[in-house]
Amino acid sequence: MNPLASCRIAMDALKVHALRSFLAMLGVIIGVASVIVMVSVASGASQAIEARIRALGTNLLMVAPGSFTSGGRRAGEGTAMALSDRDLEAIRDKVPGIAAIAGVVNGSAPLVVGSSNWTTQVNGVNDEFIIARDWPLAEGRNFTEAELRSGAKVAVLGATVARELFGDTPAVGEQLRIMNVPFTVIGLLSIKGQSGWGSDQDDVALVPLTTARRRLFGAEQTVPDNLRNIIVAMSTPDAMSDAQVEIETLLRERRRVRSGTPDDFRVRDMAEFIRTRAETLNILSLLLGATAVISLIVGGIGIMNIMLVSVTERTKEIGLRMAVGARRKDILSQFLIEAVTLCVLGGLIGLLIGGGAALAMSVWGDWPVALSPSLVLIALLSAGLVGVFFGYYPARRASLLNPIDALRYE
Repeated sequence: MNPLASCRIAMDALKVHALRSFLAMLGVIIGVASVIVMVSVASGASQAIEARIRALGTNLLMVAPGSFTSGGRRAGEGTAMALSDRDLEAIRDKVPGIAAIAGVVNGSAPLVVGSSNWTTQVNGVNDEFIIARDWPLAEGRNFTEAELRSGAKVAVLGATVARELFGDTPAVGEQLRIMNVPFTVIGLLSIKGQSGWGSDQDDVALVPLTTARRRLFGAEQTVPDNLRNIIVAMSTPDAMSDAQVEIETLLRERRRVRSGTPDDFRVRDMAEFIRTRAETLNILSLLLGATAVISLIVGGIGIMNIMLVSVTERTKEIGLRMAVGARRKDILSQFLIEAVTLCVLGGLIGLLIGGGAALAMSVWGDWPVALSPSLVLIALLSAGLVGVFFGYYPARRASLLNPIDALRYE
């Protein structure tokens, strides 16, 4: 019997018992629909979690001066020769995979608006700082190249500073004083919340790097273009290990660190956040995998039960087919096709229901959802494999029946 004929016979048998066939598919429908909904919702949640963790700095390398050593005495972290704009440009030019790089000069300073004052961290930065930190503006604009070159007296405020100094009144365009130097507020940073160490990231003010050197904190005599640290944002977290090695090698050459002596700089990554992200994604993957397997196994058991009942009810039919020339493999393929057809049809219906439910949750429930074509393909292939696995035993049982005993069956 050719495969087309087997498919036609299988479909006719399913149509005869349409309600029973639908009930058999119901387990697969529910299983596939639940898998689609849970995987798409969990994938969206995983992306949201990764974006949140990335905002904390999982793709960042922090470069800072190390310890100055003289006569065996180590002066402590940050006392070595400062980094410079030239170091920043060398890293930008020679290290691949950099998405953004920012130099920082910082210090604590009082900010005054009328009778209100607030002491906060003031960072002198370039225009790539907010890109490197993944910190979009809520209002206003970033520094321009002209303002960075000229040392313009403009500032971008964090949400906490803006609230403490201006309250509910608009801050963009207003004047404030930083260490008695007048500045104009040109932008407000979006709310970022606490850092991984519990500090308030929004309690900060940004000014142009050149302005911080000339007007606020001064430039070092030995390194006029000094930087307190350099923030390197990599395009992907996977590139961080190689980039860290390359930055360390480059800075050893530039700072003439002799072989066998400690580095006078530090390159740190956000390993703790990377581990947190990996552990979170692994837990989600395990939960999703377990849920998918359980759902499809339950549906497959339902298919097996129905197929065993079908074999019992159609014992005489099987004996008659064998008596008129049907081979055992024809009987096997017929029942196997019926099982696979039930599972694939159930998978298609479950796919439509699950996809619709996921989209509804995204539109009306404001829930992050990620429904990918690969997920659709995996769901359909899984349904087909369930049909083969759970349909094989009933099909083989049918093919092994003795024709004479089958014809005598009551």
